[in-house]
Parts: sequence; C-alpha cells; structure tokens
Amino acid sequence: MPNRRELLTAATALAAAPRVFAAARPASGPSWVSTSRTAPWQAQTGLQIGPVPANLFDIDVVIAADAPAQTMTGFGGAFSEKSWQALQILPERARGEVLDALFADSGAGFTMGRTPIGANDMARGWYSYDETPGDFALDHFSVDNDRTSLIPYLRAALERQPKMNIWASPWSPPTWMKTNGHYAQAPAWPGQPSNGLKPEQARHEGQDVFVQEDRYFDAYARYFRRYVEAYRAAGVPVGMVMPQNEFNSAQPFPSCCWTPEGLARFIPHLGREMGQIGVDIFFGTLERGNADLLSKVLADPAAGPLIKGVGVQWAGKGALAVIQSRHPTLTLWGSEQECGLGGNNWHYARYGWQTMRQYFNAGASAWHYWNMVAQPGGWSGWGWPQNSLVTVDPVTRAYRFNPEYYLLKHLSAFVKPGAKRLPAVSFFGFENQLAFKNPDGSVVIVAQNDMSEPLRLRFKLDDKLITAVLPPDSFNTIVV
Repeated sequence: MPNRRELLTAATALAAAPRVFAAARPASGPSWVSTSRTAPWQAQTGLQIGPVPANLFDIDVVIAADAPAQTMTGFGGAFSEKSWQALQILPERARGEVLDALFADSGAGFTMGRTPIGANDMARGWYSYDETPGDFALDHFSVDNDRTSLIPYLRAALERQPKMNIWASPWSPPTWMKTNGHYAQAPAWPGQPSNGLKPEQARHEGQDVFVQEDRYFDAYARYFRRYVEAYRAAGVPVGMVMPQNEFNSAQPFPSCCWTPEGLARFIPHLGREMGQIGVDIFFGTLERGNADLLSKVLADPAAGPLIKGVGVQWAGKGALAVIQSRHPTLTLWGSEQECGLGGNNWHYARYGWQTMRQYFNAGASAWHYWNMVAQPGGWSGWGWPQNSLVTVDPVTRAYRFNPEYYLLKHLSAFVKPGAKRLPAVSFFGFENQLAFKNPDGSVVIVAQNDMSEPLRLRFKLDDKLITAVLPPDSFNTIVV
C-alpha cells in the first residue's frame, strides 16, 4: 500500500493536472510486454496515449512523476555452488544462453549479485576458508575451494555485466570460532542424513554462537578482508559485506546465531578492516519482523555509524514499515526472495510479485532472487527443495525458464540503476502496480492483472493518459 505522503502527493498532482496533451514520447516509441501462465513475454499492441480527461473518474492510477521516491540500485540473484553445478550440465552454447538471459542487457540484465563467504545451504558440502583450530594468524586461509565453482560463475556474470554490484555474507564462520565447534546449530530434518551435530552442540535463537572475545573478533574481521582481497585478485570485486546471513536462525545447515549486542561488538572490528579496503557494511540479513534488532545496533555509538544499509528477507518484511519510519534515510535492500518448495509454479510468481511490491513501497532500492539456476526440485545439500529462475534437466541437458524468471525480468530488464521509484497510487482500488523513472527519462510501469478477465487501466502521467487493456492473469511492463 502506498503511504499517506504518496497519496497526498498523488492528490495534489491530480488536482493540478493540465488538460492539454503535449508530451513528447521517447524516440523509440512506447512499448508493452506481458506474461501470463501460458504465454510468457508477449509483445502487446493497443496501447493508447492521449490527453488527460477533465473528469477525474476517468483516471484509475496517478503516477506522481514530480515526487520521486527512492533511487534504485538494481536487481539480481544469489550465486551458489549448486547453481554452477547445474549450469555445467548444459552444453557450452546452452550454458552461454542461460548466462546471457540472466546477466546480459539483452536478457534480464541483472546488475547485482549476492555470493556466500564460505559454504551456504546450496554448497557442495560444508567448508570454510580456514578450518585449522586456533589459527588466529590465518596462516591456513585459502579460497581454493571457490576457484572451481563460485569464482568462475561470478566471472562469467561479470563478462556480461562488467559493472555488476557484488556483495557477500557468511552462513557460518569457521567452526573453531563458534561455541559449539560445528557448522550447524540444529539436528538434521526428519528423513535427511545426519549432519553430525551432537545434542550438546545444539544452539538457539537469541544466543551468541560466535565466541565473544576480541581475539576471535579480530581474526574474523581479517578473515573477511582476506576473502575480499582474494576475490579481487581473482577478478571479482566485492563492494559490500553483511556480517551474517539470518543471524536469528539455528539451522541444520551452515548457520550462526548472534544477538544484536554481539553484532555491535563485532562490527567495529569488521569496520576497521573493511574501511581500509573500501568495502561497505550493511546490517543483516534480517529475517525477523522485529525492527528493534536493527535499531539496537544502529544506536550503538561504535557500530551504528559503520552501517550503510540493511538487507531484509523472509519474515523480516514484517519490520519494513517500522524500519522505514524509524530510519528513513537508511538504504534498504530485499536480500533474498522466499524460495518456495521447488514447484516453480505460476502461483509462486504471483506471490513473488506481491512480495516485491511490499518491499519497493517500503523504500527498498534493490531486490535479489535466491537460486538462479537449479536441477529439478532445486534440492539443497541439506534436504530443502527450492524454486529457481531456470531449471536444468540432467537427462536431456536442456533448460527452461520458470515463471519467476519472467516476473523478475519484467522489472530488471527495464528499470535501470539510478532509476527513481514514482508513487503510483489510486483512489479507486487499483493497487497492483509500480512505476519508475529511468535516468534517460523513460518511465516504466509494471502492473499485474490478477483477475481471470481483461482489465482496462488508465494511468495519468504528467499531461498524458496511458490506457492499456491488460490480458487476464498477467504481468505487464509498459515503457513510455
């Protein structure tokens, strides 16, 4: 839902609307593409552009172009070893086609990428970059594991999108830096192989599982720095880090719980190392609907000033409104799309759209999908089936794009870094749209028709009225 300020802005724009059509169109002309469950990515005709009517009841949605909201950073997805393994199944030409479809400007044009620091749940197995107990000097640090998986994957993406914004977060520190000496914090799920966790090694939300001593904080901060420097030397520039993925979640796969107080103790150490190599720190990732978890750290005089933004995912979306209210100037990113259960169906694409709208209307400037590529079912190494943008069949060595790929492309292919979100609000119950203005002046309208019949929508943009009849049950992108 738009906030009260955006509604007032739209009302002002409507009241002041000129009644003469004199707006210039982009040199290439307007465009419109739609996706339905059975017909993805279809060019549409019939778009009408005319003068603003005198009767306000002939306008469904007001796009407040003179009151831009947040500046967009971009769209992207998460890199993982399992994803790279799936891509290796494909013949070289087909693999290039998938990479182009994700990262090239001719495809989805992803400009952002998230990558793990060490193993995550989509790794080939558990590893860290230094599993030698007590190696505070990090003499045994090495990213060699990643040279056959994550690094070539990221470099392939950078070949297609050289200015990609890459950031990283760990799922677990080295086991010797944790109070339980294990990569996990919970026993394996029923029906899955044991992860070897002993009962006395189980840990819970609300605990600091990282050892709370300065020598451990210092070593871990240097661990982050060694990681960034090693990746840069391999041709992969990492520009931002978050201290922990889902710091409240005790999982049977790599995970590590922290309290806000524990993070506030660690972040100054991390800031010392990242500051020397020009890497930003975001808070996160926040997966609980409790803004106090963020606010406590921001209030810390040593840690708070080092935090440039926050990554929010899963149940963390329940804190978006409070974060926006308390910290309106803090950069907010959607750090992970909720990954489903491997069905890759139209229903979940519809859910994904509603989730993205919630984030962008709350001020998010970036959005990340989770698994970009997977084999059928999208199974993690710890027994969780997950959705993906692309599915690779190991038998036929063929690939297919899933509904969520087209949904994300409806935004990422058109909304460029530096675009401004424009409030797009309605006084008559039309709330299923987003609008953005690109740096080149083009305006992108993304709208869903969630009904089983065509829907006429009339958008007021400056001194023109844009009318489109959206196909049943469809996503649509209009560029003017």
